[in-house]
Amino acid sequence: MNALFRNPALLTAAIAMVGGSMVVQPTSSAAQEIRAVVELFTSQGCSSCPPADEALKGYAKRDDVLALGYHVDYWDYLGWKDTLGSAENTARQRAYAKAMRARSVYTPQAVVDGKTHHVGSHVDAIDAQFGNSFPIPVNISKAADRLSVEIGEPAGDVDASNVRITLVYFKKATPVEIQRGENAGKNRTYVNAVIGRHIMGIWKGGAANMDMPVSEMMKYNADNCAVLLQRYDEQGNPGEIVGAAILES
Repeated sequence: MNALFRNPALLTAAIAMVGGSMVVQPTSSAAQEIRAVVELFTSQGCSSCPPADEALKGYAKRDDVLALGYHVDYWDYLGWKDTLGSAENTARQRAYAKAMRARSVYTPQAVVDGKTHHVGSHVDAIDAQFGNSFPIPVNISKAADRLSVEIGEPAGDVDASNVRITLVYFKKATPVEIQRGENAGKNRTYVNAVIGRHIMGIWKGGAANMDMPVSEMMKYNADNCAVLLQRYDEQGNPGEIVGAAILES
């Protein structure tokens, strides 16, 4: 469980900041508009995952796509414990399955914009889901010891119910020598591997600014982060992403 959920006061303070707090003016910002989010659920112990991992590398190089790798832990029993895997990542995938009424989870699975899922190596099917832009403009920036999130006025009428503002922490590149399991003997480099997430607040509609210490990111030993504005259902399962940005490093 991350620091935010261990500290209810911190969560309350974060939510209270949405919609009117004074923030440090950024000295660096994300200049590119993200028009698609690809979340790949993968595992170092899955023999069919390497092509999807390579596809994610391609998406990570694009300026208009936020590519995130969620390493799951349910293949660890095959003989290799995924060095980037976590129960939290597996829980997110299972929550997507509930929201999409899928019978089961699988790897490699790519979830696009929180709405559709595809085999992670099927880039044509994934690309076909990309739209023009998200309805809510978002920017994340860093100045000195602060991370700042700026949310602009939405394009058109956007339902503000159950939209969470979430920071996603990740490692940009992680080399791994796999010694056992289905991929034994392979040296792989995994990109944008998610190692932590937490909720900054709840979007109330309209423009908003909020910030937090960079030290929160350092707690996860992450070297970059992104922000998602994502709708959740009444059971707390993730759904449509309506805004996204990545911190330009």
